[in-house]
Amino acid sequence: MSAQPVRLSTAQPDFEARFKALQHWSADTDAGIEQRVADILADVKQRGDAAVLDYTARFDGLQATSVAQLELSQADFKAAFDGLPADQREALQSAAQRVRSYHEAQKKASGESWQYRDADGTLLGQKVTPLDRVGIYVPGGKAAYPSSLIMNAVPAHVAGVGEIIMVVPTPVRGSVATGGSGGATATRGERNELVLAAAYVAGVTRAFTIGGAQAVAALAYGTQTVPAVDKITGPGNAYVASAKRRVFGTVGIDMIAGPSEILVLADGSTPPDWVAMDLFSQAEHDELAQSILLCPDAAYLDAVQREITRLLPTMPRAAIIEKSLNDRGALILTRSMEEACDISNRIAPEHLEVSSRDPHRWEPLLKHAGAIFLGAFTSESLGDYCAGPNHVLPTSGTARFSSPLGVYDFQKRSSLIEVSEAGAQVLGRTASVLAHGEGLTAHARAAELRLK
Repeated sequence: MSAQPVRLSTAQPDFEARFKALQHWSADTDAGIEQRVADILADVKQRGDAAVLDYTARFDGLQATSVAQLELSQADFKAAFDGLPADQREALQSAAQRVRSYHEAQKKASGESWQYRDADGTLLGQKVTPLDRVGIYVPGGKAAYPSSLIMNAVPAHVAGVGEIIMVVPTPVRGSVATGGSGGATATRGERNELVLAAAYVAGVTRAFTIGGAQAVAALAYGTQTVPAVDKITGPGNAYVASAKRRVFGTVGIDMIAGPSEILVLADGSTPPDWVAMDLFSQAEHDELAQSILLCPDAAYLDAVQREITRLLPTMPRAAIIEKSLNDRGALILTRSMEEACDISNRIAPEHLEVSSRDPHRWEPLLKHAGAIFLGAFTSESLGDYCAGPNHVLPTSGTARFSSPLGVYDFQKRSSLIEVSEAGAQVLGRTASVLAHGEGLTAHARAAELRLK
């Protein structure tokens, strides 16, 4: 077993070509998946609960005679929480409280309504209101993700969303089947108590043990049992991503997430085994995940490579890490930390660690990243679970123009305009001239009628 991330140097004549090849990742969805998702969405839209039951039995191996049997209750959440070991209860509560505190501060900073009056008495402003109902997708086909539940539900709760509807596929056992959640056939699904306890802590309103494209369709269109929502957030597999893309416009979505990414900017002062493990922390997610280290010290890159080789056999998910690092990982020698910052901005990574003695020296140079982790003690994994900021982050370079999930994703803004009689005399003339210029006579006349 050996992981050998590609070694690059910005001094190499072919660096640009090799760097672009390293960045390339196609987000195109398999045509077969697209067609199956389209069929599932259309079927759920037409047949509602009946289609959801059919796909849940087929793809998740969970048999039920009604969707109501797939709904989890508040009592289920409470029982799951009470049944956890004390350390897990405390960890959930601590993580949720830190995430809540961060998003409450975010709401105060950017999520409040405001207004002002001009000298003529005209009122202008912005009214911020929460969405009525949102759906959160919590992955559950291969593993349980209570952290994803907290990161999606808590900011929605802080924003004031009226109802938070959770969908979560149950882990299954059996032979692999294609379609839906991309899971496997089985005789029963198993509820993860940590996920249910997280729902209790985070304030989920209702929850259903359904997953895949059928769950996205149920949330988007509504069925006899599952209520239609205004927005769907949360990560999932290729079927979920394709379904979210297709229902956008009927409902809002947060983003279409690609494979996980980490980029470490290092000056050589952090223990190399720390950095090697940080690279592993994303590589273990998925064979397509990307882990990159930028450093101006060649000897340090060698030291990190030695730690990768030493530590890899100790990892339970070593095979996944190995393929991820071999296929998409890189250790890049730069001429300086300034050049490393410039390359980081070009990549616009999901997670960016500034592992240096003085991270605040470099932070002003960093423009594009989903989340920036400052200093050697700030491992990316702390942000995944309990630091406070959201771990739902833009991937695949989209941090150039998009932001982490936050309170603002669960709010909408309405403009407020109240024109005074005096204000109408000035604005009306301006509007009349522009409307006539566009050939929209009714627009002009509506303004002119209010002129003295």
